[in-house]
Amino acid sequence: MMDIYRFGFKAMGCGCEVVVACSGKGLALSAAEAAMQEVARIERKYSRYRPESIVSEINGHAGDGRVACDEETMYLLRYAASLYERSGGLFDVTSGVLRRVWDFTKNTLPARSSLKSLLELVGWDKVELDDRGIRLIRKEMQVDLGGIGKEYASDRAAEVLYDNGIRHGYVNMAGDIRVVGTKPDGAPWGVGVQDPRRQGKTMASIPVFRGALATSGDYERYIEVKGNRYCHILDPHTGYPAACWRSVTVLAPTALEAGSCTTIAMLKGQAAIDYLDSTGFTYLAIDAAGRIFHKD
Repeated sequence: MMDIYRFGFKAMGCGCEVVVACSGKGLALSAAEAAMQEVARIERKYSRYRPESIVSEINGHAGDGRVACDEETMYLLRYAASLYERSGGLFDVTSGVLRRVWDFTKNTLPARSSLKSLLELVGWDKVELDDRGIRLIRKEMQVDLGGIGKEYASDRAAEVLYDNGIRHGYVNMAGDIRVVGTKPDGAPWGVGVQDPRRQGKTMASIPVFRGALATSGDYERYIEVKGNRYCHILDPHTGYPAACWRSVTVLAPTALEAGSCTTIAMLKGQAAIDYLDSTGFTYLAIDAAGRIFHKD
């Protein structure tokens, strides 16, 4: 007989949850604690808000010499490079510097002159990446791995659960979900998709047998100015937020893949559906007019 245990925790500025099904609370607790410790490790290592993180070290040496990186960090940087190429430059981890002028706690737009000056610091083509490290060639440049950090943490935490004997469960990092097997009876986990215009309401439930589910949307952090909504997903080419889609949800083998696909789709604008179709992944997308597009 297996019971389902739920463990809520805070990480990366959001509410998260580890859910496991097993035959004893002791196993559930020890596995969940190991998974949460792994998330905490990743946050310490890659948060731009932590002065001791490798990201802070890289940013602190912008315009200077190369910063040596370990194998795990090189993996994430290479993945970021591949996303830049795959998205035509839309997924760019150097674009976090734009948040210096975008304040999503105030309903005001940044000055165009401020955006223009910051855009000169954006561009993965201004990054030198070799086999052992990274160099930001201009002073005041930044890398920000926040666009893949939660997803990577979700994947790693799920692997830790598996390594600790869990065969049924999932990790939920604020909507970036990686499952570890089905429910004990073989049924899928039902994951609700947030209605982007009705807070606390779901508009669909997606059955997840394996892999990961992630959603990007314009409803998480945004401001409204003169009736227009401006969300936190910023186009590195223009400096302005994505505007064509209310939300995009993708089911993929890993949370890293699912999350990066949703972000790229949000930034692709009218070309999002062609892009999503090209991935072969299951998706559910809602455009600015509320129309639904999906592929099972």
